[in-house]
Amino acid sequence: MRGSVRDAEFSEYVAGRRAQLRRTAYLLCGDSHRAEDLVQTTLMKVYVAWPRIRRDGNVEAYARRVMVNAHIDDTRRPWRRERVGVDGLDVEARVPASPEDRDLLMAALADLPPRQRATVVLRHYWGLSVEETATDLGVSTGTVKSQTSHALRHLEQVLSPHYDERQGR
Repeated sequence: MRGSVRDAEFSEYVAGRRAQLRRTAYLLCGDSHRAEDLVQTTLMKVYVAWPRIRRDGNVEAYARRVMVNAHIDDTRRPWRRERVGVDGLDVEARVPASPEDRDLLMAALADLPPRQRATVVLRHYWGLSVEETATDLGVSTGTVKSQTSHALRHLEQVLSPHYDERQGR
C-alpha cells in the first residue's frame, strides 16, 4: 500500500472513530489525560499494523484489543502505583460522588480491577458478545462471563444504595 493512500485511509479512520475511542479510553481509565494518552498509544499501534488489519477487515476489533491491553499494561507499571505524600500521613481524599448517575457510575467503574472494567466496557458499552469480548481480550468465554459477573455484582452493590435512596426506599 502506497504511503499517501495508507495515510489518507488511516486519517479517515481516525476522523471517524477518534471520539468513540476516546470515550472508551475514558471508561477504561477514568481520567481524561490518561485516556488521551491511551488513545494515542492505540492509534500508533493501529497505524503500524494498518495495511494488515485493513486487509483483514478487523480494524475495530484490533483497536479495541490494543486499547484494553495497553490500559492493563499501563496499570501494571510501578510508577502508576506511586502516590505523592508521606505514607500513612498524607492520605488521598476520596472525592465524594456526585448525585448524578454518570458520576456515580464512573466512580464505581474506577473501583473495578482493570480486567473486570474492560469486560464491562466491551460487553455493555460496545455491545460485544461474550465470544467477541473473549477474542478481544485473548481469554476464554468462561473468563469473560466470570469477570463480567463479578464486575456487575460489585457495581450493583455500590450503586444500589444510591438508586434506592433516590427512589425513596
